[in-house]
Amino acid sequence: MLAATACKFWVRSPISIVSPVKINVITRGNLKSVRQWSFQPKRCYSDNSRFTRRRPAFGQALREREALSPFDVGKAALAGASLVGVGALCYYGLGAGSQPGAIDQAVVWPEYVRQRIKDTYTYFGGSLMITATSAVMAFRSPVIMNFVARNSFLAVAACIAAMIGTGEVCRQIPYQPGFGTKQLAWMLHSSVVGIVLAPVCIIGGPILVRAAWYTAGVVGGLSAIACCAPSDKFLYMGGPLAMGLGVVFASSLGSMFLSPTSMLGASAAAISIYGGLILFSGFLLYDTQRIVRAAEVYPQYHPQPYDPVNMSISIFLDTINIFIRIATILSGSQQRK
Repeated sequence: MLAATACKFWVRSPISIVSPVKINVITRGNLKSVRQWSFQPKRCYSDNSRFTRRRPAFGQALREREALSPFDVGKAALAGASLVGVGALCYYGLGAGSQPGAIDQAVVWPEYVRQRIKDTYTYFGGSLMITATSAVMAFRSPVIMNFVARNSFLAVAACIAAMIGTGEVCRQIPYQPGFGTKQLAWMLHSSVVGIVLAPVCIIGGPILVRAAWYTAGVVGGLSAIACCAPSDKFLYMGGPLAMGLGVVFASSLGSMFLSPTSMLGASAAAISIYGGLILFSGFLLYDTQRIVRAAEVYPQYHPQPYDPVNMSISIFLDTINIFIRIATILSGSQQRK
């Protein structure tokens, strides 16, 4: 469980995430001069000059095409996943399924089930607000930015340890209604996530606003699919998603050490960005239905009450990972214009 949580918490250094893959081509030196022929001296000098200028440009274009090809595959996979999502939304939204969806069963829910789901999404919205506020405040602090923006292994490890530590502390504290220790740990965890993601603000407000709107659309659409589909339709995805999480985690780790100009480095970055976006979209479907199922089956009278804070952390992390990858894609598209 702790290993899976660590993988889900894994986010590369925000500076390396925000910056798209740049192709650094080492141009060759001056070519050996061509022997001058006595009958056409000027023409040979001209051809030699053109050859010297065009050959590095040709090599640069070839390397750029080779390095960008994994990203083209990632874009195609993302487009295919988007079409599948739109089709699923139309299929389940129009009631074409043979089984009733969770939204159809909501009419017979007891009041305490409705309250559990409402409390879960209240904490989810609060986490997003706290994270956004702490990210903006940390971005304005040179001391904090100097630490979290470092691309060293020590800084990345410290940030990951802080997120995992505060998250696990929050999960382990028993939940009690009202405002208490559990809520303080929840606020601390959301603030730490915002501080770690503060370097994302470097890409600029317009791109972040667009990424936020796109993320809201993705989260809203996936939540609608999870609500319109049968309540256990996506609960079987836990195993495949866990395996995919390991692949994305390894790709994110490898992209920190592999050269982005190599095919292997570009492939790792593409899997981390596009594959991660598809993966966490699937996690959002899974976690949304898991929240609904837990709210339905958890006993009303139990020594330990239903914990909406722990349930909200899962969809909160899914949303953060989706937002980061959308912002990365938009930033890369903006710089290529």
